[in-house]
Amino acid sequence: MKNRSITFKLFIITVIVFACFYAMVILSQFLFFNQFYESYKMSQVEHNAEQLAHSYVSEDEDSTILARKAIRFMETNKSQVAVINPQGEVMLNDMYQLSLNETYHLLLKQPDGKQIFVPLALILSEYGDPLRQARIKLGDTLTIEGTTRPPSGKQPYTVLDPQQIRKNGIKTIGESYDKNISQFSGTVSELVLPDLSNWKISQGLLLQAMYEQFPLTSEQQADLRNMNPIQYNWKDSWSGSNNLITLYPLKKNNQLQLLFVITSIQEISDTNAALRWFYLYLGIGGFALILILSLFFSRMVTKPLIALNQMAKRMVRLDFSSTTPPLRQQDELGGLARSMDTLARKLDAALRELQEANTQLQQDMERKQRLEEIQQSFFTNASHELKTPLSIVKSFAEGLQDGVNVDKSGHYVSVIIEEADKMEMLIKDMLDLARLESGTIRLQPRPFMLSELSEKVADKLIYALQPRQLQIMISPINERTVFADPDWIEQVLRNLIVNAIRHAESGSDIRVVIESDEVVTRLHVDNSGKPIAEEHLAHIWERFYRAEASRSRQTGGTGLGLPIASQILDIHGCSYSVQNLPDGVRFSIIFDDRVRPDGYGEGV
Repeated sequence: MKNRSITFKLFIITVIVFACFYAMVILSQFLFFNQFYESYKMSQVEHNAEQLAHSYVSEDEDSTILARKAIRFMETNKSQVAVINPQGEVMLNDMYQLSLNETYHLLLKQPDGKQIFVPLALILSEYGDPLRQARIKLGDTLTIEGTTRPPSGKQPYTVLDPQQIRKNGIKTIGESYDKNISQFSGTVSELVLPDLSNWKISQGLLLQAMYEQFPLTSEQQADLRNMNPIQYNWKDSWSGSNNLITLYPLKKNNQLQLLFVITSIQEISDTNAALRWFYLYLGIGGFALILILSLFFSRMVTKPLIALNQMAKRMVRLDFSSTTPPLRQQDELGGLARSMDTLARKLDAALRELQEANTQLQQDMERKQRLEEIQQSFFTNASHELKTPLSIVKSFAEGLQDGVNVDKSGHYVSVIIEEADKMEMLIKDMLDLARLESGTIRLQPRPFMLSELSEKVADKLIYALQPRQLQIMISPINERTVFADPDWIEQVLRNLIVNAIRHAESGSDIRVVIESDEVVTRLHVDNSGKPIAEEHLAHIWERFYRAEASRSRQTGGTGLGLPIASQILDIHGCSYSVQNLPDGVRFSIIFDDRVRPDGYGEGV
């Protein structure tokens, strides 16, 4: 069972426990129930016989109450009782009348209201079947003949020992055998009858038992004289039924008497024999029920454990997401599940925050590394860009110092001035880029027309177009005003158009196309010339980057024009791009009226 699930293990253990308990119950029934019942019955009969004997010995006990106690004793213990002397002879006294006669009786109420006490024990012994067929009940009118006895201290009513009982519609019960008999008529006001189906058998069994048990042995007589009760089993030789005989000694009027009680235990023996077969068949169904209950119990117990195990496995994989609700059980397992679910949620939130912080840290580190690389590249490129004009200026200045030919001195001065202008332009671009990257620029946006701004820039670049016979063509299409800072956008247009001029073919046109719709205005700057290699398209917005392999200073400018333009457009929230055309290159800018410039109202 090493590799079995906990549900299977618990199922097997539960089946074994229930099966062992069930087997123990059945084996106990088979092996020990008879002995247990006999011991229990003997104890109960002895105890109840002691109480009945005490009531009988008491002089103050009313006969009616005594009769009821005797009836209750016989019905409770399924017994027959008689009072006898040590020789086995029935005592002809009140208890004899009680035990064999007055226990079962009826009260006959006469028309004048007087009550007649009619004992029924003797007539029951002889005429049990006719009495059962008569179905006497309370309120019936009866005529009874018999001998009378006067009231006594223990019996306040006149006693009529019946010989004949008549009821309308039934045959007369009994026969008259005395000459001097009395006859009374009335209605039944009280009726106490035994189970008439086995009355004869019980009474006969009582007489037979008394006949067979006497005389008593000397040991039994000694125990009784010492007032010790005797109990033993007795088997009827005729019917083979098992019975329990109890001899309880008592003294009344200084005379030793015995309370003789016979109790049948045959019924439990027969019942137990039938129960053995019943339990055998029941065991098959019981075992099936055990299997079902064990399966249900094992699943009920292990279901939360399996859920907790699955949750723990997810946590081992650092998966703290809770896709299922916690257990709803209001017990220790439910509390543990809710605690683990809360822990998982908190760990999931903490892990997400840690991952976000880690991602942010990684991005910051990459940004820092990138900035360091850009800074290093910036200083390297800046020093390179400044080194060349400085070297030219220095060499021409030294030539002037050494007294070069006077005819060439003017050329030397013009070269020095030209290189100084280039250095001034480079330094200005570097300062503008630093200001834009620092975020201290405060824009002054206002609505204006891009076509007008483009014409202004084209007029300033007229002398740059003439050496190569270029023209700038501005084409507005459904143009709308844009909301931006015109001074900075002018620099963007200047940089883009200058870049287009530098890379355009001689005699071609620089095309500036402006088109608008309801919320968006697009500006395109196209030229005719060599396209940009695909591997360079993603880098042309980087500072000091030139698409030419030769990095010629005559056509490449300072390398800061496009980075400056991208920074200005980013601050304005504009999107921009570059793409190759079949005959040249296109730079595009999109102005969206729904996007406000980032630097509006900020900075200095």
